[in-house]
Amino acid sequence: MKILVTGTAGFIGYHTTVKLLNQGNTVIGLDVINDYYDINLKYTRLANLGFGKDKIEYNKLIKCDPASSSNFNDSYFIQLNLNDQDNIYKLFEKEKFDYVINLAAQAGVRYSLTNPHAYMESNILGFMNILEACRHNKVKHLVYASSSSVYGLNETMPFSVHHNVDHPVSLYAASKKSNELMAHTYSHLYGIPTTGLRFFTVYGPWGRPDMALFIFTKAILENKPIDVYNHGNMQRDFTYVDDIVEGIIRVTNCVPTGNKAWSGETPDPGTSPAPYKIYNIGNNAPVKLLDFIEAIEKALGKRAKKNLMPIQPGDVPATYADVEDLIKDVDYKPSTPIQLGINKFVEWFKEYYK
Repeated sequence: MKILVTGTAGFIGYHTTVKLLNQGNTVIGLDVINDYYDINLKYTRLANLGFGKDKIEYNKLIKCDPASSSNFNDSYFIQLNLNDQDNIYKLFEKEKFDYVINLAAQAGVRYSLTNPHAYMESNILGFMNILEACRHNKVKHLVYASSSSVYGLNETMPFSVHHNVDHPVSLYAASKKSNELMAHTYSHLYGIPTTGLRFFTVYGPWGRPDMALFIFTKAILENKPIDVYNHGNMQRDFTYVDDIVEGIIRVTNCVPTGNKAWSGETPDPGTSPAPYKIYNIGNNAPVKLLDFIEAIEKALGKRAKKNLMPIQPGDVPATYADVEDLIKDVDYKPSTPIQLGINKFVEWFKEYYK
């Protein structure tokens, strides 16, 4: 299969690309390589895929260098902005992708409080271009990243895709909810199979420097205090990145056909008569923030200095994924224990940063 993975220089995109290539697929990775966080980390991920920084040019499709990554001869990369409508359309027209996995987005809840326009440009306009390109090029299935943040003010636990999610508490969450609505419209109007994946607090090796695990690990090793919001009473359904990737790939191969039992009188938000589906991908086992920190301390063999702080605007106090639909449809449930996942991250962090 020929698969486009957007955001391939990013955390989840990188891991997804590696797994798809190991399965023998032809993968074209796309990323704008912006400076939201350390671009050297992004370039190192790309180098691991066989794309040296010196070969990367905007809107130039390059093939993997076999000398640097002999396992991934069927991989290609292009630096491109999702907002570059003309070149996005030309890429789709030329390459005739079978599947598209859209993981490119402006991430971060707190960043959206101070940089709202970035979310409109990438998460809304960029996603619009992906939908239009899929529409005109007969893509078999569009899979895209949503987020557990869409649950917003919802307090019914565990969060289910069949719950109403009309009360987001950050612009980031609103942009992800908008993606789901846009995808449904295209599934309904044009019959494009689309699946949205609500990720729950992803962590693991090659993670983003703005995420809690990265920030806490770095600070503890440097003997600096860490800010612990909501006085450590936050709960998150931390999900190891390999579990996320396994879910992405299984769902990509499970093309939605529409729910024949769907009723407009009692509408189900998670399905549709159109070829449209939503899944949660979470560990189904929320962990208290203080317990999460304790697991990091155990992995590092070092205690943290904690600044207990109130909850931040845009944050939700708890997340907890109902993954019954994932189990039913693709026979999969994330299962990596939190201590094991943190140990793997710390091992990578120490090696990468010496």
